[in-house]
This record gives sequence, C-alpha cells and structure tokens, in this order.
Amino acid sequence: MVIRKNIAIVCGGYSGEYDISIGSAQMVEKHLDKSKYQGHLIIVKEDNWMYQSDNNEYFIDKTDFTLEMDGEVIHFDGVFNVIHGTPGEDGKLQGYFDMLGIPYTSCNPATSALTFNKHFCNRFVNSYGIKTADSMSFSNLEEVEQQKVIEKLGLPVFIKPAESGSSVGITKVNNQEEFAGAVKTAFAESDRILIEEFIDGREIACGLVNRGKELIVFPLTEIISKKDFFDYEAKYTAGMADEITPADLTEEIENDIKTLSTFLFREMDCKGFVRFDYILSDNDLYFLEVNTIPGISEASIVPKMADAFGMSIKEFFSIALDNLFE
Repeated sequence: MVIRKNIAIVCGGYSGEYDISIGSAQMVEKHLDKSKYQGHLIIVKEDNWMYQSDNNEYFIDKTDFTLEMDGEVIHFDGVFNVIHGTPGEDGKLQGYFDMLGIPYTSCNPATSALTFNKHFCNRFVNSYGIKTADSMSFSNLEEVEQQKVIEKLGLPVFIKPAESGSSVGITKVNNQEEFAGAVKTAFAESDRILIEEFIDGREIACGLVNRGKELIVFPLTEIISKKDFFDYEAKYTAGMADEITPADLTEEIENDIKTLSTFLFREMDCKGFVRFDYILSDNDLYFLEVNTIPGISEASIVPKMADAFGMSIKEFFSIALDNLFE
C-alpha cells in the first residue's frame, strides 16, 4: 500500500492577487496526482490560515503548521506554494517553512526577496550586462520630482510598485496630468515605486521548470494585449489579449531568449517553475521581470506553455512536487 504524502496547497495572501492565487490553487487541487499526494487547500489571510471542508473551517496551528481536523492532527510533508505576492512570493513564507523544516515548491527566501523587488532585481540583472529599461526608483520617504523624471525618461513612462505582481498598481503615463495619480496608485501597493521608460516592442515570456538537476525550457509565448499594455484586466479577462505559443520568432532570437532565461534561472538560484518576461524591440532584448510563482490558473500562460511542450498539467504539478522528495 502506497502512503500518500500530505501536501498543503497554500494560497490567498495579503495582496491584490488574492483571487488569482485562489484560482491557481484550485487548479493544483484539481490536477494533483491523487495516487501519490493528498492535497489540502490552505487559505492564508492576515487574521488566520484555514482549511475548509464540508462548510466547516479548520485553522492552522502556526507554531508548527499543523492542521487538526475531526480529532486528527495532520502534519504536512510538503507545501505547494501558489501565493502570488506577499507573503508567499517575497520570501516571508519561505523563511517560515525553512525554520520548520518543511520543503516547498518555490524559490528560497533570498531569491524570492530579490526577484519580488523589481528595483533590486533590475540592478542584479544589470550587473551581468543584461539590458533593462532605463528607470528611476523612489521610496515613500522621498519626493518624486515629476519634471526631473520626465526630463530623464521622457513620456510615456510606466509607474509601478516595486513589489507587486499581475500588473496591480501599474499605470502607463502618457502625459503630465496623469503622473501624480499614477504615483499615488503605485505607492498604495508598495513602499517603493519604479518609474521606467517606455520600450516599444513585443512582449515575450519564457517558462522553465526544473526536474531534479534537469532544466526544462518551455516554448516561448508572445503576449499581445488588446489594451494599451498587458494590465490586470488584459491578463485575466477572456479575449483581452492574444497569447501566441509558440511565439513567431527566428531560431536565433528564440535560442537567445531561452539561453538567457536558463542563465538567469541558475544565477538567481531559482527552483520549481518560473516565468521570465522580456521586451523585444527592433534593436535589442530587454529583461522585464521574473515571476517566481507565476499564475497557474486556467487562464494562465505557464500551463499553456507546458501543454505546447507536450506535458500534461498533472505531470507538470507532479514534477514540482517530486522535486521535494527526491
């Protein structure tokens, strides 16, 4: 008899990506290999962490991350982390699980903290000579001098929280009248903001997953938003964006993007499945961001990449979990 491992599918969180995270967790729960794993969908909120079953709520004991249900105490063998944003994508939860000795599917605390902060991540990427959009960054303790920013970066610019995902809090500013409101919107999501020049080009995504020491690189996806840019609505509303997989690229450009993504995956010490995003202009390739816990709901890009690769979603999730126990 095979004893199934107890897996906490951790979702929710404290950010504007809460609903997206719940959708990702439901996808994992639906496609989990039930012959090997027993999944429990754990919803993380600021006031409690809980599991729901038959309209009953059972709360996690945070001292050891156990779940008492119907007189039984469940100890989790591993965690499938699908919290987009804080505290699951920025390293906080990873540090907690490290202290408890519970393995998880996402990157370690240092990698998560680095990659979640767009300002710090860009500086890390720049240190290897990889191009990013020209930018300026400000904390909420600094004055954002509009005229100096526009003189340096021009218009339009993107004003975004340094720490957020799913394009929450991002504004494309086309004129001076929109600037102050966009700054306020970004600061509502993060204590630091990033203001980037506009790069005219194609948005290309590259998804990867490690299977032990092997690194699998999925077919690339081109994202064509039907809005002014690939914002929250375009990402999660059917028909608001075309996601072309595999992307129509020359073999040389495709290999360059895959090689660069592989390099960054290794240098950033990534683990599990991640997605790197780029802007491909007429003249060059620019790193945009890395998502260490990308969306894996029905509408998300990475599951579509895996499908184009010939990998079922069940196999994809099994790879992420098998890594914890091999």
